[in-house]
Amino acid sequence: MSADELLHLIALTCVPQIGTVHARTLIRHLGSAEAVFRAKRQELERIPGIGSARVSSIRGFRGFPRAEAELRFLEKEDVQAVVEGEPLYPRRLLHCPDAPLLLFLRGNGSLNAGRTVGIVGTRTPTSYGRDWLAGFLKDLAAYRPVVVSGLAYGIDTAAHQQALAFGLQTFGVLAHGLDRVYPPANQGLAREMMQGGGLLSEYMSGTPPDAPNFPRRNRIVAALSDVVVVVETGERGGSMITADIANGYHREVMALPGRVCDVKSQGCNLLLREHRAHLVGSAEDLVRLLNWDLRTRPPRRIQTRLFEDLDTGERNLLETITAREGIHIDELCRIAGIRGTEAASAILNLEMKGLLESMPGKRYRVPPG
Repeated sequence: MSADELLHLIALTCVPQIGTVHARTLIRHLGSAEAVFRAKRQELERIPGIGSARVSSIRGFRGFPRAEAELRFLEKEDVQAVVEGEPLYPRRLLHCPDAPLLLFLRGNGSLNAGRTVGIVGTRTPTSYGRDWLAGFLKDLAAYRPVVVSGLAYGIDTAAHQQALAFGLQTFGVLAHGLDRVYPPANQGLAREMMQGGGLLSEYMSGTPPDAPNFPRRNRIVAALSDVVVVVETGERGGSMITADIANGYHREVMALPGRVCDVKSQGCNLLLREHRAHLVGSAEDLVRLLNWDLRTRPPRRIQTRLFEDLDTGERNLLETITAREGIHIDELCRIAGIRGTEAASAILNLEMKGLLESMPGKRYRVPPG
């Protein structure tokens, strides 16, 4: 995406009364965010669901200096703009009607990994929850899932820490801009995560961690996950919201059971009692639910057959990565003689076909097996 179009897209997200759904409608009808701002009033009013009040808001928008400042922030801080319709955008979000058009990413992990697990829970876990989570991720590490959580105190923090300890990529979805880390105590953890995953937000820099942002953050955690695992929680709170959203997105939800007298297990027990979650007691339970099995990984001859269906560019990339396991994206582009955008598109297609997997640090390899 050009810098000019990105500027207009950022600006469109700032227009009062224009949320994600309306912005998507406007772009679909007019072709681009820039075209939205250049369109005449009559043209905007003809678009279903927009109405005169929103048209006036667009026509009267004077917030481009703020959008320009955000572009400078992205460049200065090496933050990637992840735009719907482009290869970096998480494909798991494409079927979620309220998914953001634009995300901001600080880090080097892939948002389109083959396996993702969302982990949520209380900010004040018991030793039961912490110890169980450590063992769970240790056993799950062989399947190389990406771990997604919210970088909050408690279970979120433990999930990110344990993921890094076992060599897994992990993403923290934030309820504020990427110019800060909240809670501040997790700044060191956040820096580690950016080397093996990253921080993700739909909020511009300068956005504080206000209360309404957290439920919106939770929907992205749910959408990015193949399964959401609730470790410990009360009957109310963010973890229960995330579980409900995940069910609404047709994601699997699993909950760790606890004693009926334990306050921190009441939410998990409620999810299980009402059949809103599957019981998880071990990594094996999750593997069985999602049909992950290392023993049934497709053999090389199946990959060879798929190899024949690739175009020339994809074939050349795959040959290069096969010969140089762990190759960095910059070296890959140099050897293949292609631009980064072309490589990103081909890499996404190869990942979706199961012929390639991402490693920390923008490196790639052919899956073993």
